[in-house]
Amino acid sequence: MLDPKVINSLIRLLDDPDREIFEHIHDKLVSYGGEVIEYLESAWEQAFDPIQQERIVDLVHEIQFGLMKEELKLWYQGGAFDLLQGVITVNKYQYPDLDEQKLINQIEAIKRDIWLQMIYDGSPSEQIKLINHVFYNIHGFSGNTSNHQDPQNSFLSQVLETKKGNQISLAIIYSIIAQKLDIPVYGVNLPQHFILAYVDETMETEFEGGILFYINAFNKGFIFGRRDVDMFLKQLNLKAEKQFYEPCSNADIIRRVLRNLISAYENLGSAEKVAELNELLEIMTGDHH
Repeated sequence: MLDPKVINSLIRLLDDPDREIFEHIHDKLVSYGGEVIEYLESAWEQAFDPIQQERIVDLVHEIQFGLMKEELKLWYQGGAFDLLQGVITVNKYQYPDLDEQKLINQIEAIKRDIWLQMIYDGSPSEQIKLINHVFYNIHGFSGNTSNHQDPQNSFLSQVLETKKGNQISLAIIYSIIAQKLDIPVYGVNLPQHFILAYVDETMETEFEGGILFYINAFNKGFIFGRRDVDMFLKQLNLKAEKQFYEPCSNADIIRRVLRNLISAYENLGSAEKVAELNELLEIMTGDHH
């Protein structure tokens, strides 16, 4: 158990001008982990000294970042099975006090609205048209074209709130909902664009991998075919590789979200955030598959 008296006396010493004392206090507080955060936050409210306030803020961030990093590592090493959990974890980088259940409920609500209208055994394209109708027309999601570089486009909580996101965040929400409805829609890691594939292993399709068609979640769920992907790669002067056509792993998706965030924060000149996000990316580029 934490002794509040000890914690509070340590926090009071945070503004000690002696570097060595400060570092000792800092390490001691960090070692307590998440439980110490509420003490730090109430001390921050009572602090008058700007140095002490700043040190408290940095300390809270450091502890929260450490917890989030650990969570991402466990998610990745555990096989990265639950995409929603992965996106929620990344979301905590910027919003550590996130209400996870609220996000899960928001996604469930969209799923339910689609499920209620799925009366009969529709064809794959009919299923997608229904998802599109509910997702874009009723819930009002759209690609954030005016402010594409904004890091907020990559955080699930913000995308669910504003109904605007980038290619990958919209595709993530779309595919999570589809999969909850047993509709086989998965992310495809196309360069400069992230798309979705409708995969049906049981049907004979024109190309291997059982992909019936592709979906552009950024553009109102527009359906297109393999030839369009060929054309797109040609325009980018890229050689057609297998991985540009087939579903990628959840870990690939989260890595791409992190890379998007890195470039968004580089754009804003936030060097510290870029460094931290690179640390997160490193966790996920280990040998583990």
